Amino acid sequence: MSGAEAPGAVDGRRPLWVVPHEVPAIVPRSSRSTEPQWVGVYRWAAVGGDLLAAMLGVFVALLTRFGSEVGSGYLIVSSLLPLGWVAAVALSKGYDPRFFGVGPDEFRSLLRSGVGLTAAVAMASYVTKTEIARGFVVLAIPVMCASALFLRYALRKDLHRHRVRGRCMHRVLVVGHSGPAATLCEHLESRPTDGFRVVATCRPRSDAEPDALLQPDELDEADILAAADRHAVEVVAIATDPELAGQSLRRLSWALEQRGVELIVSPGIIEVAGPRISVRPVAGLSLLHLERPSVSGGPHLMKAVFDRLFALGMIILLAPLLAGLALAVWLSSPGPVLFRQQRVGRGGAEFTMLKFRSMYADAEQRLGDLYTLSDGNGVIFKMRNDPRMTPLGRWLRRFSLDELPQLFNVLRGDMSMVGPRPPLAEEVALYAADDSRRMLVKPGLTGLWQVSGRSDLSWDESVRLDLRYVDNWSMTLDLLILWKTVRAVIYGAGAY
Repeated sequence: MSGAEAPGAVDGRRPLWVVPHEVPAIVPRSSRSTEPQWVGVYRWAAVGGDLLAAMLGVFVALLTRFGSEVGSGYLIVSSLLPLGWVAAVALSKGYDPRFFGVGPDEFRSLLRSGVGLTAAVAMASYVTKTEIARGFVVLAIPVMCASALFLRYALRKDLHRHRVRGRCMHRVLVVGHSGPAATLCEHLESRPTDGFRVVATCRPRSDAEPDALLQPDELDEADILAAADRHAVEVVAIATDPELAGQSLRRLSWALEQRGVELIVSPGIIEVAGPRISVRPVAGLSLLHLERPSVSGGPHLMKAVFDRLFALGMIILLAPLLAGLALAVWLSSPGPVLFRQQRVGRGGAEFTMLKFRSMYADAEQRLGDLYTLSDGNGVIFKMRNDPRMTPLGRWLRRFSLDELPQLFNVLRGDMSMVGPRPPLAEEVALYAADDSRRMLVKPGLTGLWQVSGRSDLSWDESVRLDLRYVDNWSMTLDLLILWKTVRAVIYGAGAY
């Protein structure tokens, strides 16, 4: 046995194995604080950052709108607005420890606070018949919202650095049979930045001794509570298990609530984001409902309008750079400035994708001789030191500048700003049945694959990321990917 049996067995029976992942931290429950120290530090830092952002927004609005001539009424409003901002963030659960450093909810709360505070100021102005300059409100709240987002992002990145070093983690006890429990442990520990450290696992005794003459096993509440106390956990995670459900799970949640321990239950659903999952009470039961992924209709019409407007704005903004790069490609080696290649788009429709030429003109003829030297993932051909690459082309690939002409593909409607990687026809021919879901949406100039390693990804990882995007698409996700793309391009990780 690699661990020790949990105390608290009933009727002389020990139905549960407790396998510690580290030295148990036996701390009397009464002496433990209700939340880790780092949570309080993070919360106060977030509050301080929000106050600083609010004061910055107020200062910019006052200086821009009134200059040095500020009335006493606006001084009062300016002193109340930062407090109102912090209150709005608190009401939007912006200081909820569950969202610290994990997922987009922490940032969504700030955006909701901006909308809510704008509505509150407008309503207060109407009720009290106070004239507040619209220019002041329209400038102050967006500036404080943008500043708060930036400061919270910096705070989150600092938290992630601590978590990578093993600090500021939630201690987790995983409960379930060997298979589901091991899968849950693997997922929880795969991303240390999410802040979960599995310190022990609980599983039925028969999982360790399948031939033992024991009564039918169950995950006993007393054993779980004893293990939670012994290992001083902050979270109990239940892997999918029909034996621990209904009234048993309800009683366990009550007992953990008294101890200040959080309970999370894994439904066994993978690669489905939170916005698609909702809990609906039906006939006294809490039923997990999975919304269908949005692949058409109003949201995608909004995405299409955003794509074209964004691409048009980028083309206008980057026109001098595009012209300079085109001239550099033309002068660097003989051949056309643009490389045209047939790719497969939404619904299997083929289109001509544009790129700045990064290879010599005879690159396609030389491809057959290099296949055995591929550094790709078994399906896509890639070479870190491809001899067909021009010196300028290597630099263009390094910073993804060769892909800028795809802005015209986006403007034309063949591609989107964010989406799955545009595949070749021969890649589509190798798709399994599930992989074809990638073509439910338009391919993107960037995507999850771009911000997750690019050419360093295996074929399975690339497909998994594309399917995750299709199943969980939202405008918020698109904006987050566009933001992360800037960093991926600057560092050039995985580009060759």
